Amino acid sequence: MRIAFALLILGLWPHDLHAQAFIASRAHPEFGIGPLFVSVTVGKDDVRPAHRPVTVTVTWNLVLPEHRAAKDMAQDLYLLWPGEVPGAGGDERADPRLLAQVDALGFRSKESGRLRLSGGQRSDLGTGAEFRPLGQAPFVTFADGGAVRGSTGATVIRVPWVSELGSPDWLVRLQIPVRDVIVPRPVTWIENLFWGRWYVVTLAFGDLDSLALYPFYFGVRDRVVPVAGDFSMLLIDFADARRLRVDDTVPASALRRQGERGDDRATISNALAPSRGLLSQLLKVDFTYAPQRLPARPLLVSAALVVLGGILRWLFTPAMAVIGRTLRARILLGRTAAGRYHGTTPSAQALAQIRPGETTYEDVRRLFGPGAEERVSLPGRQPLAVVYRERRVIPRRGWSLGWVATVRSWDLEDHEVEISFERDRVRDVQARVRRSGQSIRRPRTAP
Repeated sequence: MRIAFALLILGLWPHDLHAQAFIASRAHPEFGIGPLFVSVTVGKDDVRPAHRPVTVTVTWNLVLPEHRAAKDMAQDLYLLWPGEVPGAGGDERADPRLLAQVDALGFRSKESGRLRLSGGQRSDLGTGAEFRPLGQAPFVTFADGGAVRGSTGATVIRVPWVSELGSPDWLVRLQIPVRDVIVPRPVTWIENLFWGRWYVVTLAFGDLDSLALYPFYFGVRDRVVPVAGDFSMLLIDFADARRLRVDDTVPASALRRQGERGDDRATISNALAPSRGLLSQLLKVDFTYAPQRLPARPLLVSAALVVLGGILRWLFTPAMAVIGRTLRARILLGRTAAGRYHGTTPSAQALAQIRPGETTYEDVRRLFGPGAEERVSLPGRQPLAVVYRERRVIPRRGWSLGWVATVRSWDLEDHEVEISFERDRVRDVQARVRRSGQSIRRPRTAP
């Protein structure tokens, strides 16, 4: 089989590659491919739904050696494409010979069909002139017979020889609908929220990708048609360029040009270098289409977050205050049931130091500090009384677990010590205690 090893290459190739190669029917082809243009047109409607087929256009001709006629080189070409070209199931439109070659190698044919082969004058390239039909190119999409169901397959296309091949005045064109040329780019949810979904469009030619595949490439290297020194390129044409956002381009040296005559298009291209065999050459663009010409989505999302934050704060602050008060009233942390004290009153031991008729006002101030309240007589400003107050909030514990305990109720005790004076001497000391209970919530502890 003339393309046995070539098919074997594609059957084992990972599905995320975009390598293409022309394979001649005869060994050691004397001609090259040139010029070669691999292009795709992308619009905002091509990114949804994801993984939909996108038409890739391959335009080329042959560069012949001097003093050799095209008829001497006449032979079919095979274009290997490690991606699925959608077609019909069964053998209705299949090329029996191509299908037999695929089946004989142990591959499972999935879809088949025929692509439109057209041609036009080189001078008409870029003018919008229509290419005229030259025939049909049969293809078979296949997968490895032992591959998991749902895995991406590969495609082999047989390009029949036409007289225009090898003519310096002609270009031959093949339009191939291929899946997974445009795929979503994995992004974080924050990027998706602010900028929306991003996509990756990839074109490549002659990409071997892995040294592990070299033994298979070794079997077909004598039939690979090289890229000649003529002008060749990979080209991605974007419509709706005013809404286009490009994040990254591989290689970085790829050129971006805006459409001429003010049309809403942009073109990113990368020149193909000549090669004697397979040479990995890639053009990849990370892009998205913004809903508006100005990047309003980040501003709108930021404004929405600010408004949402204000609403949540308005709702959250009172709710947390209620929750906090409830927790403070119902939950105790710690092993002791000590209450909470505000203010201070002299202890009984300290009050025992007072001697009525002997202890002066200054002695009291020195022993207990200034009181919460003082009464003096005017105009002489003689001290009449000093009052000390203290509020004690004492919990009644419920069940407890280690350091955590519940509170059934709170007892409030208001302590008051009044020291009265006569002629700057202590006349009397009185202590009063007022008690009250709260069973639902802890009352305010401030006196």
